[in-house]
Amino acid sequence: MEKTKKKMAQKFEIGDKVAVLDDDISGVVIKVQNNEISVETTDKFVMTFFVNELVKINNSNELSGFFSTQSLGSVLKDKEEPKKRNFVKEKRSRKDEFVLEVDLHIEKLVPSKRGMSNYDILTLQVETAKRQLDFAIKNRLPKVVLIHGVGEGVLKAELDFMLGRYDTISFQDANYQKYGLGATEVYIKQK
Repeated sequence: MEKTKKKMAQKFEIGDKVAVLDDDISGVVIKVQNNEISVETTDKFVMTFFVNELVKINNSNELSGFFSTQSLGSVLKDKEEPKKRNFVKEKRSRKDEFVLEVDLHIEKLVPSKRGMSNYDILTLQVETAKRQLDFAIKNRLPKVVLIHGVGEGVLKAELDFMLGRYDTISFQDANYQKYGLGATEVYIKQK
C-alpha cells in the first residue's frame, strides 16, 4: 500500500499545474512529501492535499498533439462566408408562372345547391369551365387546370367533349401527385 502511494506521489513534481477533483481550486505544486502535495492556488493561498484528491493539468504544448495540425489562418479561412456566385436568372413573364386553377365542385360555385337538379349543376359547371377557358385564351394564359373531381365521370366526359371542340388547345390528365385523378390540364397554343 505504501509503495502505491509513493508511486502516486511521484507522478507530481514541483511546478506541475494541478486541479482539485471535488472543488473548484487549481494551482501549482510547490512541495511534494509522501502522499501529500502542497499547492499554491491561483488566489496565492498554500493548501495541502492528498495525492488522490488532485489531477495534473496538462499544459497546452502537451495538448497540441491531440488537436488538428491546421493553422489558425486556414481554419478562419474556412469559416468565412462563401462567395456569392453569379448566375444569370432566366426572365419569365408573369403569365408563364401563373396557372389558372378552376375548381368546378358545385360547393365552390354556389352558396347552396338546394333546389338545383343534377342537370342544372352539370350545366353550371360546364359553363363555368367554358367561361374560364375563354378568359384564359383571351388573356393569353398558357395553362389552365380544371378540377372536376373523380365522381362517376359525368363532368369529366362533358369537359372532354367541350375541350375537343377547341382547335387552339390540347388537354390531358393533370399531375397526379398534385391533383390526384380528378383534374384536367389544358394547354393553350399561342399564335
